[in-house]
Amino acid sequence: MRLVLVGPPGAGKGTQAEFIAAHLAVPKISTGDIFRANVSQGTPLGVEAKRYMDAGQLVPDEVTINMVRDRLAEPDAGDGFLLDGFPRTVPQASALDKLLADLGTALDLVMELVVDDDEVIRRLSGRRTCRGCGKIWHVEFDPTSKENICDRCGSELFQRDDDKAETIANRLVEYADKTAPLVDYYGAQGKLVGIDATGPVEDVTVRAIDALRSYGG
Repeated sequence: MRLVLVGPPGAGKGTQAEFIAAHLAVPKISTGDIFRANVSQGTPLGVEAKRYMDAGQLVPDEVTINMVRDRLAEPDAGDGFLLDGFPRTVPQASALDKLLADLGTALDLVMELVVDDDEVIRRLSGRRTCRGCGKIWHVEFDPTSKENICDRCGSELFQRDDDKAETIANRLVEYADKTAPLVDYYGAQGKLVGIDATGPVEDVTVRAIDALRSYGG
């Protein structure tokens, strides 16, 4: 099965992607992983991407899409894959459709993890990161025994800037503007299925796999 996972920040895409890819026995492919691999290996695309990243600029779609093309052409993706974090925009989705057509295939399904903005803010703004070991805790879902002190190493916890409510709100606005239109794009192709992403991780995984089974996955 060839699957794309979409959803707002804080929807749990990374976590669910791992479980779903394991269930389908296909590679989980994220743009972050692709970027890191190309940059660390010094590929021509990696060198080009690093030039933009070092300048604090967004990597152009053309570079990203070419990296994705190379990754999807690898043998382990021949029988299917799960894309996490790509496409992020309708132009990227259109380019992905063309890329897959060139490879003689197409997407089977796009799964949207559905969660409202209030829940996203609750999930992300409650995260606290340890200054010592880097472990991430949560004031509500995974609290430490002593407030703002890491149970693992005893160091101080802090709230990262990108976990602050105002930053999260800005990320949600950007998601609504750039990424949410993918729902309409794939809905029009008849390839979209929405999953309630609230509640325990295990419950969301069960819903996702049940939906996949109804589509033959």
